[in-house]
Amino acid sequence: MNGMGLPGMEDFGLTRLWLLRHGETEWSKSGQYTGLTDLPLTPVGEEQARTAGKTLYGVDFGLVLTSPLQRARRTAELAGYPEAQPEPNAVEWDYGDYEGVRSADVRRENPDYLIWKDGVPNGEALDHVGERADRIVERVRTAGVENALVVAHGHFCRILAARWMGLPADMGRHFVLGTAEVCRLGWDKKTPAIEAWGL
Repeated sequence: MNGMGLPGMEDFGLTRLWLLRHGETEWSKSGQYTGLTDLPLTPVGEEQARTAGKTLYGVDFGLVLTSPLQRARRTAELAGYPEAQPEPNAVEWDYGDYEGVRSADVRRENPDYLIWKDGVPNGEALDHVGERADRIVERVRTAGVENALVVAHGHFCRILAARWMGLPADMGRHFVLGTAEVCRLGWDKKTPAIEAWGL
């Protein structure tokens, strides 16, 4: 460990972490919370995944991880990474009672509701999602590769970005990420930073 407390930096340099949110599903299109429900991509989502592959083309990834849920695995495959390793920590937030519920309907009943501060009834605590993100950050930073790719989900990718930078998990609220968009997390010298967002 160096003075920054980031494992693996001395031996391997600074790994960049690329994020790819899965393509469109019927529920992402309709604004329904989609946690562990294993939905397929829509035809539009499949085309989005192929387009994301063009954005990532030419990057040499030494590690490619994907959420085991089919919308992420299929996105990885269509983007050109059929051998992506399933990573259980990369599943989406478990939304509990709000699974399949439209966020607009939740706010209609409770106008002040914000998932980042109020959480989800009978679902996963935000801090636990952050802990899962931390395990991926640790895995990536100690992998000994120049570039790593994680194919995952909207809220999870936003939380992962916050934790990459050492911010609390709820700071993911500041990073909006559309379906099949690409982000690059890297460094400002030795400070974790966002290098590109929403490519």
